[in-house]
Amino acid sequence: MEKQPVIDFENVFVSYGLTDILHDINLKIYPDENWAILGANGSGKSTLLKLFSNDLYPNARHPYKKLIFGKERQDIFELKNKIGIITNDLHYKFETRSPSVKAIDVVLSGYHSALGVFKHHEFSKEQLLQAEKAMDFLEISNISEKKVCEMSTGQLRRCIVARSLVHTPELFVLDEPTTGLDIKSRTAFIKTIQKLAKKVPVVLITHDVSEIFPEITHVALMFNGTIFKKGPIADVLTSENLSVVFDADISVECKDGSYYCKIN
Repeated sequence: MEKQPVIDFENVFVSYGLTDILHDINLKIYPDENWAILGANGSGKSTLLKLFSNDLYPNARHPYKKLIFGKERQDIFELKNKIGIITNDLHYKFETRSPSVKAIDVVLSGYHSALGVFKHHEFSKEQLLQAEKAMDFLEISNISEKKVCEMSTGQLRRCIVARSLVHTPELFVLDEPTTGLDIKSRTAFIKTIQKLAKKVPVVLITHDVSEIFPEITHVALMFNGTIFKKGPIADVLTSENLSVVFDADISVECKDGSYYCKIN
């Protein structure tokens, strides 16, 4: 039986008014693949993310196919359970709106899509156990009672990942997840994503080649609002392609599955 892609986009355009923000997007992601969406700032990466989450829809003037888990139409609550989307915006909301929420409540809040746990929220024994398992998997059980205002940036970021993990999602999409992390925390968080990638397909959206880890199997390069190149990482992540995407003379090297680049 042929594998069904979790993401299947063909000829997708996204427009604001009469202006095309994304054009001719063609992308298939299968359950046994981990992808990096790589491109310069303003290339369209975050807009592409909004197609995954159904926060944006294709321009119907163009014939297109947009299937997520094989479906044209999605129950939005079901979709949010099936795709774990990690953004810096959610991190900022917890920091600014819910500084006194404890780590365990950050995780449990995923069941109600809230910014904390409130009196009217109820949880089954299974849900409580799943939250504990998610925190244990991400190695944050030791900060269960710690408040958001007392956490490091990396600790809160892991809590937010655990918040999505309680639903046992079938895909994780992480939008520039190491923003705001220092070198030590950044390295630790990349290891967390690697651990996730062995459990569930991951899409890493980034502008930094050095964030691409060995478990990434495929890359899509964004350039001027479309996918410039896509495919297996060894075929796509080349000096020639990166030089076009970042408009500079770039050399890229791979060592033990990790990528490094420099401007010549």
